[in-house]
Amino acid sequence: MDQATSLVQIKGIRDGLLATFSDALWDDQCAALVSQNDERPAFFQGARLAMDVGSQALRVNDLVELRDRLSERNVSLWAVISESPTTEHTSQLLGLATRISKPRPEEQKHTGVSQDTALFISKTLRSGKRVEFPGHVVVMGDVNAGAEIVAEGNVIVWGRVRGMIHAGAKGDRSAVICALDLSATQLRIADEVSAMLKPQKDPRPEIATINSEGRLQAELWHAG
Repeated sequence: MDQATSLVQIKGIRDGLLATFSDALWDDQCAALVSQNDERPAFFQGARLAMDVGSQALRVNDLVELRDRLSERNVSLWAVISESPTTEHTSQLLGLATRISKPRPEEQKHTGVSQDTALFISKTLRSGKRVEFPGHVVVMGDVNAGAEIVAEGNVIVWGRVRGMIHAGAKGDRSAVICALDLSATQLRIADEVSAMLKPQKDPRPEIATINSEGRLQAELWHAG
């Protein structure tokens, strides 16, 4: 685990992403969060971020500076959770939430992925883009050749897939991949891998699953 990851832990929650800060200097933790963002811009792009800062007593300038740095990277800070009355008051002055909703235990799958945890991407993923998310990923656009999506849950693409998609990345063999045109370089569900799919002359919506024989297969996707 590198220093940035040890100072700030990131995970997906119902309302976006949650950054949990360690007991370290505030400046070091801010730098670690920004560093993780810069290392994985596609993961953070357009995200709503909540922070759990523990007992740190933060002033307006502390949060405003970090909020602005995140905003420059298209990340929206919307909540700050803290045990410090000072930080809670500061957050409220800035219009930030000080509580977040947590999924009930029955909403958790056996993989630990919440059914409500999803990343929505409303643009085409171009070559070189890689998206990783600890939940479901929904793309309103295409996934071009050279682009990658790695999700612990399902992946749904309302468009054409030419790149690589890996659903159920932590071993969930019940995960699915759906697309309006599924002509991917490679599909993976859990540890099952497909061969390259050839572009279709008359593409139709398809869904890829692991069948009863334990093999990855794609078939027509019927909504409902």
